[in-house]
Amino acid sequence: MLMNKRDVLKLAAEFYDDNQLAELEHAIDYATAKHKGQKRKSGEPYITHPLSVAANLIDWDMDIDSVLAGVLHDTVEDTEATLEEIENLFGRDVAFLVDGVTKVSQARAGMKDLGDYLPQTTDNLSKLLIAVGQDVRVIIIKLADRLHNLQTLRHMPQAKQTKIARESLDVFAPMADRLGMGRVRMQIEEIAYSYLDPKEFKHLEALMKKRLGKSTRKLGIVRIEVERELSKQNMKFEINGRVKSIYSLHKKLLKVDGNVDDIYDLMALRVIVSSKEDCYRVLGILHGMYQPMIARIKDYIAIPKPNGYQSLHTTVITPSKQIVEFQIRTQTMHDYAERGLAASFHYHAQKSSKSYSRSKGAAKLPAEMQWITQMQEVAERLRDGEEISRDQLNIDLFGNRIFVYSPKGDIYNLPEGALPLDFAYLVHSDIGRHAYSFRVNGNIHAFDKPLQNGDVVEVITRKLSSPKSNWQDLVTTSHARAKLRMQLRKLGVIEAVSGAAAIIREKANRKKS
Repeated sequence: MLMNKRDVLKLAAEFYDDNQLAELEHAIDYATAKHKGQKRKSGEPYITHPLSVAANLIDWDMDIDSVLAGVLHDTVEDTEATLEEIENLFGRDVAFLVDGVTKVSQARAGMKDLGDYLPQTTDNLSKLLIAVGQDVRVIIIKLADRLHNLQTLRHMPQAKQTKIARESLDVFAPMADRLGMGRVRMQIEEIAYSYLDPKEFKHLEALMKKRLGKSTRKLGIVRIEVERELSKQNMKFEINGRVKSIYSLHKKLLKVDGNVDDIYDLMALRVIVSSKEDCYRVLGILHGMYQPMIARIKDYIAIPKPNGYQSLHTTVITPSKQIVEFQIRTQTMHDYAERGLAASFHYHAQKSSKSYSRSKGAAKLPAEMQWITQMQEVAERLRDGEEISRDQLNIDLFGNRIFVYSPKGDIYNLPEGALPLDFAYLVHSDIGRHAYSFRVNGNIHAFDKPLQNGDVVEVITRKLSSPKSNWQDLVTTSHARAKLRMQLRKLGVIEAVSGAAAIIREKANRKKS
């Protein structure tokens, strides 16, 4: 849909007050004047793009500053507008966000080829990490920008289509997932995959259509049975269907050797209720009606996914031998599953708090946001001239994440494959320094054995215990590695040299030993 000023203001009128709407109209008029005469590849006036970005941000329930920055996000890069002018007209926060989005664009300009999705230079990478690390809204605005660019990708040359699609699948979809923005992740993946492998995309689309045609009527019967039983139990609920995305089907088929008969969740029924307690009541009712497949019961309410997603999942077998997946959640959980941080935005409550972007202890942030603080730490070390390997950055920023718990129930977010010392140093550098042994889920746990999602980790410390040189092979995160090296240098175990020279020296020492 081609957005104009009236469309955006009409959409915004449902969410913002009169003063905010006046600010938005001012921003639209300013951006329209600055972009006057500029055209997109489609031949449409350029202003249609920032207006579409703003519309996405409104739809995601973002604050007014984010929407204003969405309207203005290309003015500094593509027109004679300056940050000083934007700050004078729209305030410091809006100027900060516009600057952040501009830096992300500049960092992306340093990307070299399709398969290499991290910026090529320390300077570019620092810009990207600092922009994202200082305010998560920067990347949300960038996601809104990328989504609209994908939606209009047909107007670009084929080589450009492939480059943008690959980058979207490798960088922006995982970033949306990290922010819990499931609907946005799926939209990005679907469009990007349709350009990267159009033949297979169409094949899977036809396969999905054929399969759904057979099962929709049967699923409708199950839905009626469930509605009848939940009503009998005086439950307040809403039931709707969820169809698996083409890209998700593609990934699932890779895991089951291409056998679509082994995929049970092409279509699922989603039950939305009023409270967490009602979620478990519905689970019990469903298991009373149908035979549950025990291995496919997943409680993401008690143990959320590392991006904050919460829901109960169960797969049942009906008397007619139909296999049906159910997802059970509250409306709040559903909003988060669809729009992530953009829906439950912690930022509203913490906008003026320094702990939001510069918390001294990562655990002070909600667990799903700890990676933002860790990202900021990496950026600061890069800015100080420290060399960090590309593999390390992949682990820290783009790898899968897990949640682990302290014995007190505090949640910590770590990359998949993290070791006990990574946890110890994330809790506190002194805890890491004096670590003597570990208990995981009550059992003694080796230093070199990876942690798993949901583990309860206890660090046993001794005052006389101190870091060893071989611990450098027992940490995986750059955060733990940096804290450990600092301690080893203070103890004189390794030389106090910095940057690439330190890494080369340490690698050489390890080879000798």
